[in-house]
Amino acid sequence: MRDDERVAAARNNAEWCDIVCGSHGLPGRTDADAWSVPRRSPQWYPDAVTLRPGVDVEALLARLDAGPGASVKDSFADLDLSGYGFRVLFDAQWIQRQPAPPPVDAPLDRVSTPDELASWAAAHGGGALFRPALLADPRVLVLARHDDRGVLTGGAVLSGDGPYGVSNLFTRTGTAHDVWRAVCATVPDAPLVGYETTQDLSPALRAGFTTTGPLRVWWHG
Repeated sequence: MRDDERVAAARNNAEWCDIVCGSHGLPGRTDADAWSVPRRSPQWYPDAVTLRPGVDVEALLARLDAGPGASVKDSFADLDLSGYGFRVLFDAQWIQRQPAPPPVDAPLDRVSTPDELASWAAAHGGGALFRPALLADPRVLVLARHDDRGVLTGGAVLSGDGPYGVSNLFTRTGTAHDVWRAVCATVPDAPLVGYETTQDLSPALRAGFTTTGPLRVWWHG
């Protein structure tokens, strides 16, 4: 387990969560321990992300609405929230890829207008989660993959400014591996980080990513 790389990945992911929550009018709080929001985050997004190992559980939960529906991204898989009404929602692995010669795949296209974002979000399945404010943030690249007819077939989001975090990767045709390779071709000179569950990890590893350690998401049912 490589803690420095996990810290960098966790901070990048927390920044992305903060950007998404901010686009919904929900400002977050970041300190040495964690990023958090005081009320429920948008669907699929945590209410807190830990930023170092050994965070005090009670202090963390006091920062958010820790009732039913709350979720915490335990970035170092070292917390026990079971005594506070939480259960493990899923386990995953942080991943990273250092700059490397780009694959021969074509890069992804940048989504730059609200109409393009609406089409991208519909294909992704996130709908209104992705708001136009994201397009104005210099830390965010929403990327789309199109076939020869111009039909949107997949995409991903890159966020941050070093390393880039890869999130929301999806495909409607072909395989996820193709989109991972296209992401790498889009920013070949940048380090990339992200996370994937075990069942979705293989396509990223085949595209040149390596694992750097476990994380865990807790959910208050």
